[in-house]
This record gives sequence, C-alpha cells and structure tokens, in this order.
Amino acid sequence: MYRFLLILLSVVGMATATDAQQRQDMSKGKSNSKILVAYFSATGTTARAAEKLANVTGGELYTITPAKSYTSADLDWNDKQSRSSVEMNDPKSRPAIKSKKENITDYDVVFIGYPIWWDLAPRVVDTFIESHDLKGKAVIPFATSGGSTINNSAATLKKDYPALNWKEGRLLNRADEKTIREWVNKLGY
Repeated sequence: MYRFLLILLSVVGMATATDAQQRQDMSKGKSNSKILVAYFSATGTTARAAEKLANVTGGELYTITPAKSYTSADLDWNDKQSRSSVEMNDPKSRPAIKSKKENITDYDVVFIGYPIWWDLAPRVVDTFIESHDLKGKAVIPFATSGGSTINNSAATLKKDYPALNWKEGRLLNRADEKTIREWVNKLGY
C-alpha cells in the first residue's frame, strides 16, 4: 500500500511539474504549435518586426522574396507608373516569388507580415498565400505602416481568402518584444 501511494504521488508530482512547465513556456510566448513567421519587407521595417515576433514565439522566419527585387523607383507611390503603383492598382496582379516555403504542412500557425501599401497587403503577399496550402492553420497577419492601421488590409485578406482560419492581426510599428509577447499570449501562442 505504501509503495502504491508513493508511486501515485510521484505520478501526480510529474504531471504537476509538466503542467507548470507548459504554463511557463506559454508565458514566455512558446506553445506546442509549430510556428512560421513569413514576411515581405521592402525596406527592412517589416523584417525587424518579424525578427522580434520569431524571437518571442520561437517561430521559424521565412522571407517572402519577390523574384524581382523592388528598387527605390519601384516603390515611389507618387509615380502612377512605378511598379508598386501598377501592381496595387491591379487586384489580379501576382508578382512572382523566388521560391515556395517547403514543408508548409509542418506548421500549425502562420504569421504573415507585410508593409501596408495603399491600405492593403502588397500583391506579393497574395502570391505567397495562393502558392501555399494554409487551410487548417491559424493564419495571423501583422504589418508595419507609416500612416495606416492594419484593419482594412486584414479585412481584405479575410474577404479574399475566406477558407483560411484568420486570427486577429496587429500593427507592429516600433513594437518591442514585451508588447509583441502580450499580443501573442492573448492569441494563445
């Protein structure tokens, strides 16, 4: 009887320790979900936010790289003939990406980051989404912007890709890791 009680207490103790470790991991922004932080960054601002997000979540970084890089002239939103202006004025535009992310099926959660252009996600983000099977995954947008909120770009992505399991996105302008951790914890990741 004493031996049985000792074994029972050991099992309960191990279960309690495991639960405590899982709660501690969650408070540090870690979950049992395999996380991908995919992002497009034209000037480096979104890349910095993505790096912080990957650090907080323990997620793997993946850069959505256009097959043809954007130059400063391409990004001139004042020029109606610039590459970015032409792409954003054509809802069907899908700039090619250098490569697909291999093993996308391995991930449970996919954060998708981008700078906001014309109050939307750049068209290369559509190319990424349409090139990968994201069904059944939690898909979470994050963005950077000089003057827009994430609301319209996130709503448009949800409308354009209604089969995906979208979660609440966030603008990460100048966000520190503590702020990002609070958001990620609120999401449950």
